[in-house]
Amino acid sequence: MNHHDAGTTADFAANLRFLCERQGSISTVCRKIGLNRQQFNKYLSGLHMPSPQNMSLIANFFGVSVAIMFSPPFEFRTLVEGNFFQVMEKLRESPEVTKFIETAIIGARSEGDDLVGVYDRYQYSSIYKGSILRSAYCIYRNNDFYQHYYIERFPSYDAPNKVDYVFKYYGFVFPVAGRVFSVDFERTQRNELTFGVFAPVQRSSKKFMFGITSGIAATMFRQPYSTKVALHHRGPGLIGRQQLETLTALDAKDPSIPKEALQFLGDGSDMIQIM
Repeated sequence: MNHHDAGTTADFAANLRFLCERQGSISTVCRKIGLNRQQFNKYLSGLHMPSPQNMSLIANFFGVSVAIMFSPPFEFRTLVEGNFFQVMEKLRESPEVTKFIETAIIGARSEGDDLVGVYDRYQYSSIYKGSILRSAYCIYRNNDFYQHYYIERFPSYDAPNKVDYVFKYYGFVFPVAGRVFSVDFERTQRNELTFGVFAPVQRSSKKFMFGITSGIAATMFRQPYSTKVALHHRGPGLIGRQQLETLTALDAKDPSIPKEALQFLGDGSDMIQIM
């Protein structure tokens, strides 16, 4: 794939600068990667693009794929600020997960490639009783891994047009035997771990995944729960600003919710909460 298919030279330069800022010293980065500082400065300014070999060295050093280096800066920062790539790098180095990676992740590449993209995520809210929460969910491939992240935005009780809470989750996606398993952690409040299992479903021209998710938080604000989740595929790429603007808690009769999602979710009476 041509690197420019995933973004622009300016995007790459901005993302590279952002990653270097997190390292604290460009000289240290160049020394560890083994690249000439003068040449590296040209990459940072967007004057030159790295050769394929140097591009791989840079991407591997920061623990990201080459394609993701060309993501729009806003989307790129959303991923990296979750500290997710560093977590993935530690897991890649762990001998305990090597066998699992080979069988469940690398062995399912073709199946997982059909799942990548952006989804609208629907579930009954554990906070706003009777309302359906629409969040943004994204599956993407980073080197040998399928990863995902999703973002929830909760409106204020007193002013529905204002956002009171934002939660960001980062995790793994494992396509196995026609099912999709996920595990993720909540980064913003650092207080919740969730698990899910989904089945891809094609309904006419629409692509969905239906399944269940469960989570346990460290505070009483969000009770442990298990509930149905519907994912509606909206297209390729990563989560953008336009999709974020649609995230909120909706009345169950809201016409913007796909009827297929409503049929699967039912009335929410089967949600389980541990009090």
